[in-house]
Amino acid sequence: MSSPGPSSGRPADPPGSPSDAGTAVTEDRLLGGRVCLRQPAEGARAAIDPVFLAAAIPAAPHQQILDAGCGVGAAMLCLAARVPQCRVVGIELQRDLVRLAGDNLLLNGGADRLSVMVGDLLQPPPRLSPGSFDHVMANPPFIERGRGSPVSDPAKAAATIEGDAALGDWVRFALGMVRAKGSVTFIHRADRIDVLLAQLAGRAGGIVIFPLWPRAGQAANRVLVQARKQVAAPARLAAGLVLHEADGRFTAAADAILRGGGALIL
Repeated sequence: MSSPGPSSGRPADPPGSPSDAGTAVTEDRLLGGRVCLRQPAEGARAAIDPVFLAAAIPAAPHQQILDAGCGVGAAMLCLAARVPQCRVVGIELQRDLVRLAGDNLLLNGGADRLSVMVGDLLQPPPRLSPGSFDHVMANPPFIERGRGSPVSDPAKAAATIEGDAALGDWVRFALGMVRAKGSVTFIHRADRIDVLLAQLAGRAGGIVIFPLWPRAGQAANRVLVQARKQVAAPARLAAGLVLHEADGRFTAAADAILRGGGALIL
């Protein structure tokens, strides 16, 4: 992936400047500066979750990957930076995020093999052919509809609280889009792992549960869950990864993913 610059797309606005839609955006960096990301200054913002999600995808060059609910494109850009010859398609319900994702693809020089479209996973766009992707990844809204505290920002609410599509719909969509033997990978809250596993049961096998521990000895609040379509293999609980040292610094293993852009082997 080429470095961001005037030759790789339209120049980025200064940090905090308004977007075409009038919403203030910031320009941030992921993977130690390798990925340039324009995103809304307020509301739901990409942090470390999409970076770990992208790192967990077992993609090979020339494979096709679908990013369901891609937001501004953080996960797909991180994956493309690690696997330069893969092709990634993103689908996102919020039009303003799709516009920013398109900007980000241009800024990072990835428009030749990355694309993003507006779409609802409950009524997938005709351009998405079922069973045509080698891998599907998703960072669904974490909060079940009707639970949790109200969120005043509509964009943040859409990114964090389930709408018409419940978690089971995300699983069905991912499994419908991936080819036989292909992988589906989710990052989600650890306290909803029972729901996620129940939706995968009988539909996919070789399930790997990979906890992300905040610190050694602390309970995980995030998990990566990966499964393969039409594979009859037992589930496995992986050792997971500790994110922070006692002093708050990222561990060497976490830093190798977040800044080094390395793969996360589940």
